[in-house]
Amino acid sequence: MQPKWEMVESRPHEEIERLSRQAQVPYTVARILLNRGMDSPEAVDRFFNPAPSQLYDPFLMAGMDKAVDRIVEALQNRDRIAIYGDYDVDGITSVSMLYLFLRDLGGDVLAYIPDRQNEGYGISIAGLDEVKKQGAQLVISVDCGITSVSEAKYAKSLGLELIISDHHEPADELPDALAVLDPKCKGSGYPFTELAGVGVTFKLAQGITKTLGLASDYAFKYIDLVALGTSADIVPLVDENRVLVKEGLEKLNDAPEVGLASLIESAGVRGGKIDVGQIVFNIAPRINAVGRMGSAMRAVQLLTTRDQVQAREVAQILESENRRRKEIDNETLGQALEEIRYTMNPMERHSIVLSREGWHSGVIGIVASRLIEKFYRPTVMISVENGMGKGSARSVSNFDIFNALKACSDLLEQFGGHKYAAGLTIPAENIPAFKTRFEQACKDLMSSEDLVRKVRIESEIALDQITTEVVETLKKFEPFGPQNTRPTFVTRDLSTSYPPRIVGQNHLKLMATQHGAQFEAIGFNLGDHIDKFMNGRRTYEMVYVIEENEYQNRKTTQLRIKDIR
Repeated sequence: MQPKWEMVESRPHEEIERLSRQAQVPYTVARILLNRGMDSPEAVDRFFNPAPSQLYDPFLMAGMDKAVDRIVEALQNRDRIAIYGDYDVDGITSVSMLYLFLRDLGGDVLAYIPDRQNEGYGISIAGLDEVKKQGAQLVISVDCGITSVSEAKYAKSLGLELIISDHHEPADELPDALAVLDPKCKGSGYPFTELAGVGVTFKLAQGITKTLGLASDYAFKYIDLVALGTSADIVPLVDENRVLVKEGLEKLNDAPEVGLASLIESAGVRGGKIDVGQIVFNIAPRINAVGRMGSAMRAVQLLTTRDQVQAREVAQILESENRRRKEIDNETLGQALEEIRYTMNPMERHSIVLSREGWHSGVIGIVASRLIEKFYRPTVMISVENGMGKGSARSVSNFDIFNALKACSDLLEQFGGHKYAAGLTIPAENIPAFKTRFEQACKDLMSSEDLVRKVRIESEIALDQITTEVVETLKKFEPFGPQNTRPTFVTRDLSTSYPPRIVGQNHLKLMATQHGAQFEAIGFNLGDHIDKFMNGRRTYEMVYVIEENEYQNRKTTQLRIKDIR
C-alpha cells in the first residue's frame, strides 16, 4: 500500500525569518526548528548543545529520598544488595550500570536477571527465593517491578526490603515497597516521564552521588551503558534522554568499557563513529540475543568485566547466539507468513494475532515487528507451552497497544509494557476469545487512517538549497531517534542524470538532478520502484533525509529515499 504523504503545516514566513536571523541558521532549518517547538535562540542553543547541566534534580522524583537513604545505609553497613533486572538491553544495561556503580562505592552487590523461558518477565517468586538464598537483604529492581504487587508482598514475607525502579506503565495498585521510582506514576512529580529503565536507574545513581557529596560527574562513569540501553529501548530522544545519549555516545566512541569495546569489535562496528542507528541495528541485537536464547547474565558478565580475555570470549558467545537467533527469527517469520496466507486477509483486519506451540518466546517480539513492517497492523505473537501462552505485542505509530490489552485484561494472566510494545501471559484456552476481543478493541480505538503508513514531511526544498551550511546545521540535530528523527524533505520535478539501478539486496540507487544541482540518492528495500522509471517516464518527486556518507575516507552528502512517486 502506498504510504500517505503528510506535510507538516509550516509556521508563518515572518516567524521563520526571525528565528533564522536571530539563531543564525538557514531558513529551511529554522522552519523545522519552529515546527519542533524551538521558537527562540535560547531554545535552539539548548537543543543544539545538550549538556549535563540540563538534567533535572533526581530528588524531584517521588520516592527518591527514601531509596537513596536506604542504599547509602546498605553501603555503610555492608548489607548485601541484589540488583534485579529484565532480560532485554534496557534491563541488562540497568543491572550492569548499577552493579558497577555500587561496587565501585564498596558495596556488596549481586546481579540477577530471570531466565526468560523458565521465569518470564519481571520479578518472580523463584527469583526472590534465589537472591534470598544468595544472602541479599535489599533488592533493587531495575526496568521492571511496577506491576509486581503480589511479588512485593512475597519479598516482605522473606524479610527482603524492596526498592522498585521502573519506567513502564503502572497498574491501578502499586507494589508495597520501601520506595517506588517511576516517572509514569501519578504523583511522581518528575518533569520528564519518558526515561528508559536505565535512565531511571541513572537518576538513582545521581541521587546517591549527590547524597554522598561526590563530584557530580561521578554518576557519569558508566554513561556509555546508559546511552546503549536508552537507544535500544526506542524511547523518545528528547529532553533528558537526548542529554544522556549524547554524553554516552561520546564515551562509547572515545573510551568504552572493556566489555563494550570487545562487543563493538566482534560486531564489526567501526569504533569512533557509533551512532544510535548502529546501536539499535548492530550492537543491541547481540546483547538481546543471549537473553532471548538463554541466560542474559552472560551479557551482564560481558558489560561488567574488566578482564580483556574474558570480554573477548563472552563477546564471541554473543556473536554466536545472535547468529542462532537470526536463524530462528527467519524460520518463525516464514511460519507466521504461511499462517497469515491461509487464515486471514490482514488488509481487511485491524490487527494480527498468531499463536503456535513451539515458537521460541525469545524471538516472537522481533517477528511481530517484522510483520508490522509488511502489513502495518498491531500484532501479537504468542508462543504456547504446557497450556500457557507467552505473547509479545507490537504497535503501529500513534496507537496505544497497552490500552488495547487493557480491554482484554480479564482474558490475560498478566500483561505489562507501554504504548508501542508489551508482553502478556495467557491461558491457551483463552487465545481464541482474545483474538476476537483484541480485534474489536483495535477497531474501537483506531480509525482507518491509523492503518495507513504515514510519511511525515517537514519541508519542501529545491536541491540547490542543500548547501554545506544546511548539511552542517542538520548534524546538530543528532542524536536522532523517536520524536527527534532526521528531518524529512520533499523535492518535486526531479530528473535522473542516468538510469536508476538496483544495488545490494533490492536497494534503489539513482542520481537526483534538478536545476543543475545533483545528489546521489539511495532507497533501501525500494528496488521495486525502479518500474516507475520505465517507458521514458523520468520526472518524479521524492521524500528523503539528508545524510553524510563516508566511503574510503571520502565524505559526500547523500539523500536517503523514504518514498518516491
